[in-house]
Amino acid sequence: MKIRIALSLSVLCLVLPLAHAQTSTTAPAPPASKQTFYMKLVAPRPTFAQDMSPEETKLMVAHAAYWKQVYTTGKVLIIGPVLDAKGAFGMAVLEVANEDEAWTLANADPSVKAGLNKVELSPMKVFLMRK
Repeated sequence: MKIRIALSLSVLCLVLPLAHAQTSTTAPAPPASKQTFYMKLVAPRPTFAQDMSPEETKLMVAHAAYWKQVYTTGKVLIIGPVLDAKGAFGMAVLEVANEDEAWTLANADPSVKAGLNKVELSPMKVFLMRK
């Protein structure tokens, strides 16, 4: 009897989220022809957001302008600073043809090209995404 209950609960745990996902207002994952990447922009120090020099501020203005332009191409799904108590960092979710394109976009960031910030990229599997 205990095994039957455990199996029933396991099936419910698998089926209920899928049923909810099918009736939710979220969009399906991106088409297979595109790949999704999580990009983390690593600042040079934990206090960077509070104590940028004037030169660093200029690079960050150029950084913001660059990503605003990339966003208009549809390759950026979401982007912005993460205000982590251990130190803020930038993040973006990119939808591109392949990893090479993701690295090309990331490395063209003026703050990265100048050596101010570093970039980490991780492939992502999108489970659910709003329209």
